[in-house]
Amino acid sequence: MKPLTLKDVARHAGVSPKTVSRVINGEAYVRPEVRSAVQKVVDDLGYRPNAFARELSSARSFLLGLYFDDPASTYAADLQRGALTRCRALGYHLVVEQVTRDQPDWLAQCEASLRAMRLGGAILTPPLCDWPELLDLFARMGVAVVRISPGDFRDRTAAVEMDEAGAARELTEALIALGHRDIGFIQGDPEHHAAARRQEGFEAAMAAAGLPIRPDRTLPGDFTFRAGLAAGERLLTGADRPTAIFAANDEMALGVLVAAMRAGIAVPDQLSIAGFDDAAIARMAWPPLSTVHQPHVDMAAAAVELLTQGISTSGRGMPLRRLPHRLTLRDSTGPAR
Repeated sequence: MKPLTLKDVARHAGVSPKTVSRVINGEAYVRPEVRSAVQKVVDDLGYRPNAFARELSSARSFLLGLYFDDPASTYAADLQRGALTRCRALGYHLVVEQVTRDQPDWLAQCEASLRAMRLGGAILTPPLCDWPELLDLFARMGVAVVRISPGDFRDRTAAVEMDEAGAARELTEALIALGHRDIGFIQGDPEHHAAARRQEGFEAAMAAAGLPIRPDRTLPGDFTFRAGLAAGERLLTGADRPTAIFAANDEMALGVLVAAMRAGIAVPDQLSIAGFDDAAIARMAWPPLSTVHQPHVDMAAAAVELLTQGISTSGRGMPLRRLPHRLTLRDSTGPAR
């Protein structure tokens, strides 16, 4: 069978091909009843516009870029799912790009890639969302950007975020409410501004409760399982150990859980463990991890929506969406021993 064309849709709907094009591209100047009738024909026929022909006939690009430094992480997987789902619903396509500063010509490579793709917009995730040279490149190329959880240059682009510090404070307060007074903390990757905000929330809750923050209870991390395992082993060695450990993300919390298992420490009877993000591993771990549910999927979807609404490429007053978090207490936390 020959593939359906825009003219076929127009013939079935009894309108001009131009009207069908306007409906598919979400343009104005179409009466609501006509738009509804055309959309019904599109759905009934299962018509899918050719992406390349669509771009050639329009000044718009229907290709969006999602940029990570590590696209294999569970965090990245959630964002990809949210962005893909929303792109499909809005008739856009998504390309995932990895950007690292490992090579001296990384910025030139990124520029070459941008010139080849003709993006309609880009979503930048931590930590590269705060790299000024990358922001300058997108501005110079005239590509609109939405950043996920930025820390610096907040007036330069549109952004989607959540209250990282407030969420970490709530989780720490929940541990304190369980009777924990000696709480260890494992820091996140210092390149991610979210890491500093989560530590800020932890320290604020401890200070408000009048609890000391021992330097030997705060250990460095980088958001990886390996870092959580190493920090967990240090915190759990010997008799002087905390009754609870708050890791700045779920992957590190899982590392602490394994360290506790190796040391023969029962969770949560002898040790409470909490993470942050509510990644899939938090639900699959045993016991399941208490954590903060960060709405990664919704954040990526919101970023796609901002890009498709035609935001400008620079200037003050850029839109900001702050999405709600949720405290999720599971079986890895319990009353202090």
